[in-house]
Amino acid sequence: MTASTPASTEADLSTTVGKLQDLRHRLAETLAPAGEAAVDGVHDAGRLTARERVTALLDEGSFVEIDALARHRATSFNLDRSHPVTDGVVTGYGTVDGRQVCVFSQDATVFDGTVGETHGEKLVKVMELAERAGVPLVGIHDSTGARVKEGVVSLGTAARLYRLRSRLSGVVPQISVIAGPTAGTEAHQPALADVVIAVEGAQLFLTDPEITRSIVGAEVTAEELGGAAVLAANGTSHLTAADETAALALVRDVLSQLPSNNRALAPETAPIAVEGTGTLDTVVPDSPLAGYDMADVLAGVVDPGSLLELSADHAGNIITAFARITGRAVGVVASQPLVLAGAMDAAAAAKAARFVRMCDAFNIPLVFFVDSPGFMPGAQEEQAGLVRRSAALFSAVADASVGILTVVVRKAFGSSYIALGSKNMGADLVLAWPSAQISHADAANTVTAVHADTLAKAARKRKDVVALRTQLTEEIEDSLITPYAAASRGYVDAVIVPSETRARLADGLALLERKVIPVPERKHDNLPL
Repeated sequence: MTASTPASTEADLSTTVGKLQDLRHRLAETLAPAGEAAVDGVHDAGRLTARERVTALLDEGSFVEIDALARHRATSFNLDRSHPVTDGVVTGYGTVDGRQVCVFSQDATVFDGTVGETHGEKLVKVMELAERAGVPLVGIHDSTGARVKEGVVSLGTAARLYRLRSRLSGVVPQISVIAGPTAGTEAHQPALADVVIAVEGAQLFLTDPEITRSIVGAEVTAEELGGAAVLAANGTSHLTAADETAALALVRDVLSQLPSNNRALAPETAPIAVEGTGTLDTVVPDSPLAGYDMADVLAGVVDPGSLLELSADHAGNIITAFARITGRAVGVVASQPLVLAGAMDAAAAAKAARFVRMCDAFNIPLVFFVDSPGFMPGAQEEQAGLVRRSAALFSAVADASVGILTVVVRKAFGSSYIALGSKNMGADLVLAWPSAQISHADAANTVTAVHADTLAKAARKRKDVVALRTQLTEEIEDSLITPYAAASRGYVDAVIVPSETRARLADGLALLERKVIPVPERKHDNLPL
């Protein structure tokens, strides 16, 4: 049997038995459309076939394939000599933990997984099915791009896919797995998804090494262009897996945190008790200059084992993660004092803005944990577009209509205080620990700003300026930047004992579960991307 064999030559098609035999022959062909040798080659490389990836992801026996017998219709460049079934992609639907999903998996053994007209039509059909059914879409990518031999048709197909991906955005969750080399016009498909998972050894890039070498004269490898480490560092991917099996397990983890569509709520799980919440009372060091790991704070608040951090290797000064609090799904945005002292830079602002938008699109309440001295100063950050990117974060938080709960752990200074879930940006409940400092700047810089004349006058009179600065700093610390000053104006709803944080957040989440706010009529905002 060859890849282009259209049907069994032995079946008597004039009988029902023969027709059934012919059908079984055709379906058997879909299991190895490029032949058994191609399947063996995939296994010898330690990888799964496109079909095996689908069955490994879905609940056992739940996969229903569509368009298994599709074949391309192209004739140019001798393409009519080979018409393998599936045309290089397995599509269909099934269940993950009992919940319906649509899925496609590209097959690099057929035309290198390139996307021609038929391949693209299969992708369009399964995407539209996900939209109509209101279920998540999982794409497993292994394609070198457009099928060049099909000419402009392959470009038109790519445009249809980009447009459809954008239409699905914010309607149903889209998860992409980079399982093999994915390049050219196919590179943007996964980038338009909500969550991207990269498998080590796979790559994602627009221009391959050979073309890069011929155009810019640079010797570069595929791994250097878009290997898993590169994708994680630049924020293109959100999670990295050691192999395909681990990647598919991560897909199941992500799906468990998300609703089926934008009209549903994320599934709840049974509440899990958190041990040792009392350690939160001592997690923040006495010195405002000392660091601590925000992960220790989160461990004392969220359900054990529920934290799934996204983009951990990109902009580490801000943590973005799915989690659960007493079984309810939440999106966590948290400062990380161990990286840049928790200061916000351009990359962190963009990372947080995208995550906030995703959570809001899928009805996942947001919980902010704040310890940030402000936005990073310096020419490098300003030139990197800090103002524009931080404005995108303001826009994302201001537009969010889900429940927003904020915990000010320590520093909340300047514009970063405003951006990270402040009361007047729309937060429904703002809690502060006694260690919180809320102001334009820390006490030392505030003294410099508001007491410059006093200090200058003391210097002219040869008074002890150091002692005076210390006195003024203590006065500022005791009166201006404490959480009680913010609480007195209603910017903080309650100052709480840290060990009570989990219980207070659980109560707030229950209150805001069906939050409804009116929004002005418009097509969409003009987010400063």
